[in-house]
Amino acid sequence: MKRNFFYLAAIIIIFGCNQTKVEKMSVNYPVTKKVDTVYNYFGTAVPDPYHWLEDDNSEETKAWVIEQNKVTFGYLDSIPFRQQIIDRITEIYNYERFSVPFKEGGKYFYYKNDGLQSQSVLFVQDNLESEGKILLDPNTLSEDGTVALSDISVSNDGKYLGYSIARAGSDWNEIYVKDIASGNDLEDHIMWVKFSGISWLNDGFFYSSYDEPKEGTALTDANQNQKVYYHKMGTKQADDKLIFQNPEFPNRGYGAAATEDGKFLILSEWETTSGNGLYFKDLSNPKSEFVKIVDNFENDYNVIDNVGDKFLVLTNYNAPKYKLIQIDTKNPAKEAWVDIIAEDAENVLQSINLGGNKIIATYMEDAKSKVNIHSLDGKFEQELTLPGIGSIGGFSTKKDENIAFYQFSSFIMPATAYKYDFSTNKSDIFRVSNIDFSFDNYITEQIFYKSKDGTEIPMFITHKKDIKLDGTNPTLLYGYGGFNISITPSFSVTRLVWLENGGVLAIANIRGGGEYGEKWHTAGTLLKKQNVFDDFIAAAEYLINNKYTEQSKLAIQGGSNGGLLVGAVTNQRPDLFAVAIPQVGVMDMLRYQNFTIGRAWSADYGLSEDSTMFEYLFKYSPVHNVKEGIEYPAVLVTTGDHDDRVVPAHSFKYIANLQEKYKGKNPVLIRIETNAGHGAGKPTEKIIEEAADIYTFMFYNMDIVPNYDEKK
Repeated sequence: MKRNFFYLAAIIIIFGCNQTKVEKMSVNYPVTKKVDTVYNYFGTAVPDPYHWLEDDNSEETKAWVIEQNKVTFGYLDSIPFRQQIIDRITEIYNYERFSVPFKEGGKYFYYKNDGLQSQSVLFVQDNLESEGKILLDPNTLSEDGTVALSDISVSNDGKYLGYSIARAGSDWNEIYVKDIASGNDLEDHIMWVKFSGISWLNDGFFYSSYDEPKEGTALTDANQNQKVYYHKMGTKQADDKLIFQNPEFPNRGYGAAATEDGKFLILSEWETTSGNGLYFKDLSNPKSEFVKIVDNFENDYNVIDNVGDKFLVLTNYNAPKYKLIQIDTKNPAKEAWVDIIAEDAENVLQSINLGGNKIIATYMEDAKSKVNIHSLDGKFEQELTLPGIGSIGGFSTKKDENIAFYQFSSFIMPATAYKYDFSTNKSDIFRVSNIDFSFDNYITEQIFYKSKDGTEIPMFITHKKDIKLDGTNPTLLYGYGGFNISITPSFSVTRLVWLENGGVLAIANIRGGGEYGEKWHTAGTLLKKQNVFDDFIAAAEYLINNKYTEQSKLAIQGGSNGGLLVGAVTNQRPDLFAVAIPQVGVMDMLRYQNFTIGRAWSADYGLSEDSTMFEYLFKYSPVHNVKEGIEYPAVLVTTGDHDDRVVPAHSFKYIANLQEKYKGKNPVLIRIETNAGHGAGKPTEKIIEEAADIYTFMFYNMDIVPNYDEKK
């Protein structure tokens, strides 16, 4: 089972800033070659003059990357306070932090980072009172910290640790096995794993992988024909047993996991990021075949656990805000499904955990966490009292354990680990970093504003308590708006540099996300994608109209789908922002499906292969809508040369268009991180440097000089 941990906390000293006119540097951009490539879509000729940048292995592209970085880092190095910001973020990042403990195979495991370690270290302990010992230190796997631990799974008997690593931020994983008692790695080694867990059964594990790609194509070619295998300990990958494949549908993906009691194998089938098919196999019968529960992709089905022969499944089937149902393996037909926890009329059922022989139901209430405790038959018993407005970082517990651990954080509260007792319904702080900072100097408020079509959109706004709403505050507006992903309150140590210099942080919960369930999600997809951009533009207008800021002090930021968001609204309303930071963005909406896992995004975006969707995508695709003769904000695009989620060609082609067509004085630059991918597993040093460059760029282009002499 995959776990996400948040190890965020910070120490902070409050500094002021000077708002003064800063003389801007001129920038001489590299000349980017143009080619005569033209694509024809339903009679419309679409030039693609920078098509050659899609080949990340060519010497020309490599040379172009070097020249672009030379210009960008030359610009950033010339900003007088850049090193001060790097030093400040490094200072506040240097604190000890822990994950919550989780119990597997009779032992407890947790992650710890001493402060500036590139990757957090995995520890093991026999019980909660014993001293932990290092089990796996990813920092020893590479000199530069770019090899990251991406998943772990402990065998049911507690003897083995299966772990996967990713190199240079790639989605490609390798699986290894470690003997927990001795700490030694065994000979087992699995390659070409992607979008897969590690699920143990007896003396081996299930995993999903692709065929080995052709040389030089691993980071760009479409991922097809994923298969499920079973690996027996002590054997070679070539001897692994093929459990499932479906060559008739090469673009579908598959994941398999055994239930904790080893009775069933659950198979999930997916085609896009929305909806999945569901099958199961009786592992007690060697001759059993997979039994279909659902074979379409209209809804989401997540098997939480089994209670005997019955599955508990979190789903949005006939429940846009999700519900928990029970499916009997003896009669899995839809008409026999039983609601255990019905859909809530207002709040989204976000996740389910079993612990203390109870059901822990975590909800989103206006994008904030709320937790209810239910009996195993679904009866509500009590609400868990949370420390305030914020987010739960997942529960760590076992079905029959009487305690659970969870993390809670907010924009102004570092992630803190709590220990919850089911018998008393009481939470106590289990572990917290020793942070010398008074968070009472800051406040987070949640407001609601109206979008273009009148829809009310929530937005979190964080700032110093004594802020003056005089329209002059530097403000950073962040958004995502896609793939049913919810942007809930979370703590970021790097954002403290922005806040301590008088900055306002605004997080808009725009449509396309999952904050209000599937209807909220679909309202920002396909032919309704413009709602996402309108919601974000309306957020910016709200901040200006209500005197938080003004155009010359407003920056926007987003990554991945959020990078698309920033690219699109920068084209549509360049007059509204001073600075735009599109990170690892999907910028070519006509060709995104041709690379790696891109086709899986079509449920949100649609495909240019369809005439109606082509016309719609063409109207907002960032690469295709850069205009001449208008004033753009200062733009800093960021990407990684090993990003095989959203290939860097998206960002390359976007900035090439912008540098060609924009003739104004604002800088339009690209920062290309080497040995880095989409973001996951990035070492601490690279995180600090990238964040420092982003804030340096924003401050400089807002005529703000951070003051590191006066303490407040």
